[in-house]
Amino acid sequence: MGIANKEAIKQFQLLMEEVDEPLKNTFENVHQGYPDETFVRFLKARDGNVGKAHKMLIDCLQWRIQSEIDNILAKPIIPTDLYRAVRDSQLVGLSGYSKEGLPVIAVGLGLSTFDKASVNYYVQSHIQMNEYRDRVVLPSATKKYGQYIGTCVKVLDMTGLRLSALNQIKLLTVISTIDDLNYPEKTDTYYVVNVPYIFSACWKVVKPLLQERTRRKIQVLQGCGRDELLKIMDYASLPHFCRKEGSGSSRHSENGHTNNCFSFDHPFHQELYNFVKQQAVLRESVAPLKQGSFHVNLPETDHEGAEIAKTIETEFHKFGNQNGLTKSLNGLRVNAA
Repeated sequence: MGIANKEAIKQFQLLMEEVDEPLKNTFENVHQGYPDETFVRFLKARDGNVGKAHKMLIDCLQWRIQSEIDNILAKPIIPTDLYRAVRDSQLVGLSGYSKEGLPVIAVGLGLSTFDKASVNYYVQSHIQMNEYRDRVVLPSATKKYGQYIGTCVKVLDMTGLRLSALNQIKLLTVISTIDDLNYPEKTDTYYVVNVPYIFSACWKVVKPLLQERTRRKIQVLQGCGRDELLKIMDYASLPHFCRKEGSGSSRHSENGHTNNCFSFDHPFHQELYNFVKQQAVLRESVAPLKQGSFHVNLPETDHEGAEIAKTIETEFHKFGNQNGLTKSLNGLRVNAA
């Protein structure tokens, strides 16, 4: 940590000493005993500007209070069949850990349909996984590996990406904005695998729109990315869609649901869901558990996000025109906010 960083952190600490008690309380759930490392994350997200980083953190803490994020891990998505439906249509899971101890988060972007539940359930599920990662998974990894671990790596599977993905851009943009504003710098590297031509075409025009800090984190790998990923993780931690060339599916693996980290039956999702239900039981005496989605204040997309979403829409339509798919694209529009 450089001298400039230390001075910035000291300024940040002094500013945080002045905030109200409710903000301090929710900040404890954010930093999990590592406030300085948390200051560094927010500083990175605002290019080292202490004033801007402080405002970003305060906005994040206020959002947490207004949306009751501290209690979200005691709000299970019920009934269980509804949660299973969310898992079947929002493909994400923990496949293992890198050799350095970073959690490996697998995301099936190409085959996620987001059509089995309302938007609120998908947002709730995403935030719950963020909070479980930050409050349970990362602290456990820190303890296991004997060093602070505050980030993860993500492997994004583009298998099955189609023009109809435009219908999900709005929801994905909302989720991305929530992460950018409230969980900054939590991903060390994004590895993109099983890339179809349509993604390659979009990537060429989207890449220049991204901030340099974001571009450096994204690596588009050949095929399923197995050989490159094995340099940073063991075979057992590879997401199932990276285990052999030509496996080509986010939903299934040769060994069934056990190795499919997207499945509700995978140990990670079983542990997460059981944890949330246990937390709910502990709180039931205070407030009876009610069925229904957990409503979160959704952020407005910033200018960069809106421009990227619009560019993706344009490229998808261009691809459709070139391939005689214009009719199938009628009615597909991106609304980034």
